[in-house]
Amino acid sequence: MSFIRASLTTAQAIAHHYAMTPPNPTKEDTRYHKEEWWVLQIAPFIFRMHSVVLWVCACFETLSYLSALQTRSSLSLFTCPVTADASIRTTPMFLIGSLALFLGAYIRLDCFKALGHLFTFDLTVHSDHKLITDRFYGYVRHPAYTGSLLLVAGITFSHFTEGSWLTECGPLQSPMVVSVVWAAWWAWVVAVALSRVKAEDTEMKKRFSQQWEEYAIEVPWWFFPGIA
Repeated sequence: MSFIRASLTTAQAIAHHYAMTPPNPTKEDTRYHKEEWWVLQIAPFIFRMHSVVLWVCACFETLSYLSALQTRSSLSLFTCPVTADASIRTTPMFLIGSLALFLGAYIRLDCFKALGHLFTFDLTVHSDHKLITDRFYGYVRHPAYTGSLLLVAGITFSHFTEGSWLTECGPLQSPMVVSVVWAAWWAWVVAVALSRVKAEDTEMKKRFSQQWEEYAIEVPWWFFPGIA
């Protein structure tokens, strides 16, 4: 167990917390797309649960690091009762995941700044709504979702792969369980993203008409330039 991994896992939890904390409250009378399936409407809650998972991982991986510093530590029985704590380690996949998560957090925080009071975690429109086309919105139409996808990718690469507390000591020790959770989780994330961007595009097109049409031609991508 390395100090680098324990430190980066804690930094991940902090970055994700800020990127997934609503910058503004949602006013119920400003919401739209309420007909969305309830399993997709709970996205803000699920993403907050991601933060809980990251904090749990950060705590256990930090405790594992501390227990590894002692030859005989009762901490190891608590943090990893089934295998040696040394199996929790820094891997190339973990570093890639950390990079993806930090980039995703940065993009989302920049989107918070770009939209200001217009940014809410539920789909809303305001009386003074305007079409934002600069900063990351100059590259893709829905960069906040780009950030969310990168956050999820970061968690996947960091904690659903070998060397993490979840797979070495926690509830994801079975490759089959990892595969099922990974597939179901990503299917849900992609479904949420697609449902929301289509609804947002429809609403913005209706509200801004020609301005949105010109913007959509100039910026045709939803999440990643040249890809999607």
